[in-house]
Amino acid sequence: MLALSTVILSQAQTLLTLEECRDMAVKASRDLNQADLERQMAGYDKQIARASYFPNVSALGGYIHNSRDIALISDTQSQMLTNAGTLVQNSLNQAAAGAAGQMSAALTQKMTQLMTAIQTNPALAAEYLGSPMWQTVMQIISGVDPQSLAGLVPDISEPINAIGRDIDNALHPDMRNIIAGAVTVQQPLFAGGKIVYYNQIASLARQLSDAKYDMKFADVVLDVDQAYWQIVSISDKARLAEAYSELLHQMEHEASLAVREGVATESDILQIKVKVNEAELLKLRSGNGLSLAKMLLCKRIGLPLESDITLADESLESVPLPQIGAGKDIEDIYNDRPETRSLALAGEIYDRKAKIVRSEMLPSIALMGNYLISNPNVFNGFQNNFDSGMFSAGVVVKVPICHGGENLFRYKKARAEAKIYEEQLEDAKEMIALQVAQQRKLLDEALEKLAMTRSALDNAEENLRKADLGFKAGVVETNTVLAAHTAWLSAHSEYIDAGVEVQMAAATLEKAEGYRTDNK
Repeated sequence: MLALSTVILSQAQTLLTLEECRDMAVKASRDLNQADLERQMAGYDKQIARASYFPNVSALGGYIHNSRDIALISDTQSQMLTNAGTLVQNSLNQAAAGAAGQMSAALTQKMTQLMTAIQTNPALAAEYLGSPMWQTVMQIISGVDPQSLAGLVPDISEPINAIGRDIDNALHPDMRNIIAGAVTVQQPLFAGGKIVYYNQIASLARQLSDAKYDMKFADVVLDVDQAYWQIVSISDKARLAEAYSELLHQMEHEASLAVREGVATESDILQIKVKVNEAELLKLRSGNGLSLAKMLLCKRIGLPLESDITLADESLESVPLPQIGAGKDIEDIYNDRPETRSLALAGEIYDRKAKIVRSEMLPSIALMGNYLISNPNVFNGFQNNFDSGMFSAGVVVKVPICHGGENLFRYKKARAEAKIYEEQLEDAKEMIALQVAQQRKLLDEALEKLAMTRSALDNAEENLRKADLGFKAGVVETNTVLAAHTAWLSAHSEYIDAGVEVQMAAATLEKAEGYRTDNK
């Protein structure tokens, strides 16, 4: 025996609750993603402002190549320095030669005078002129050469030339290749409170971005709620149209039997068929409307438009009542509403800006230190090495004196801007109080309307039941039964609308009273 089996594939539907739709919409919203990025940016600004409390350490390095060197003396002076020994030696030799000549002439003159004195004295002439010693002295004196005396000066030209060359090299530093580096540390000690106020502004700006996020979050949630309950409403009305069509078809069948028995006319059947066509058209419109409404919700929650979704409240016989808690205190509402928080934070921000402007009129003190190194360095003459650097530390004080009153006017302007936001905050509080009171009254009216439509629906169902019994008994005309069906359809539709209106009124009141997204 051969057993055959068939596999039926069906597309699975996705069942979604209202909370799941909200969460999916929050994750899929581009506006909320941008608002979240703005919150992250505000957090980074807060970290940037806090960094102002810490020292600022920086390192700087550079290299420069010069096409020409630097000379501290002229070429003529450089040549004189490098040949200084030769020039000095020549001067000494000339001076020595001149001195030797003068000494030889003076000695000859003295000896001539001495010989004259001896010759004029016969006794001395007889004793010395002819003596061997005198002849020896005269020979020595006459044999002295002035150039030989000048040659007795030592040669000092080369040592002095070497010294000159060293001095010349020192006055020609090698500045064609320059390398320099520095490490600097700056630590503010007092800035008139400016750093503190900047950190406060950054913190307030972070809270302001949270308030803006909450504002967009509330809009996204309300849009999703509206799309969700719209689907529930259309789905209920689609089932209502189906039930209405079945009732009319049943009535048409009963009218056909009545015509055969002769208790009804063809006109009655035609009237019923007109209503049947209207019911079919209502079913078609309800189905199309339900498809479009689900596509809109899919767009809101980030699903493909063709997704087959089913809502948890879609199959209920009636729209459920929302959970309505006790009304919030007005001060709690002010604290939770993003609009009032934004205005309050903006006022505080401008107040801090005014204080920052005021700090510009106060002295500022900063501690600074650095280490400098270079090649060439000038700490021990010009040296082409990194043998030594230099540490330095000090305190910088800046005291503003006068600038035409600019800071004073800027302070007054900032205070005026802060005052504007304070006034706007008071106006916003009054409008929010009025809005909350209005939404609470609308919710009460929606609840009363729901109760009234429930009562009207009960009456319409009872009226339809009696009309159907009378039509079957032949005591009620077709027009009366059709009118009862129409009234029943209208009562059901109004009851569904009233239930959705209660849900939307509750959602709008929740938004009006404000709620934070700290845990979302």
